[in-house]
Amino acid sequence: MIDRRTALGGVAAMFGATLFAPIARAAQASKIPVISDGPPSVAVFNPVQRASMTALAERVLPATDTPGAIAAGVPAFIEKLLADWARPDERIPILAGLDAIEARSLKDHKVPAAQATPAQQDALLTLAMNDELQGGAEFFEAFRQLVIAGYYTSEIGMTQEREYLPVPGEYNGAFPYSQVNKVYSA
Repeated sequence: MIDRRTALGGVAAMFGATLFAPIARAAQASKIPVISDGPPSVAVFNPVQRASMTALAERVLPATDTPGAIAAGVPAFIEKLLADWARPDERIPILAGLDAIEARSLKDHKVPAAQATPAQQDALLTLAMNDELQGGAEFFEAFRQLVIAGYYTSEIGMTQEREYLPVPGEYNGAFPYSQVNKVYSA
């Protein structure tokens, strides 16, 4: 099976030049010793930020007929990546964005972002995406990349969302698109 670092290299190619620096660093780190699979070396999030990050990650990639971000371990991936691959200044957009979303949720919905309804959480993420919150666009782009990278490099993302075939077989240029079930990753 493909390992997460190799998969991150594929994700890096997908995002191109605007890749969030810690993801790029982890993807290109073939000469750097592998960081342990254990817990993050430092706590990046306070409990409120962690709860918001977890809930919002699930809104970016919710459970449908395949598991969502939480089931794929994306929140733990994000904290591990930010703790062990990001410089402290690179964490600022994520932390500030979570704080801005939390403040807006309390103002608009009178509940913490983690306890907001899915529609309210979507609205909060849309505000960030449209840069209608302080630092929202910078937060949203980095956060979206972290969620997608975490999901598609997880075992769930590689084996349930996509179908892992180390050698996918022969090329058939006339294969009917209607018969394609999943996107393959190798």
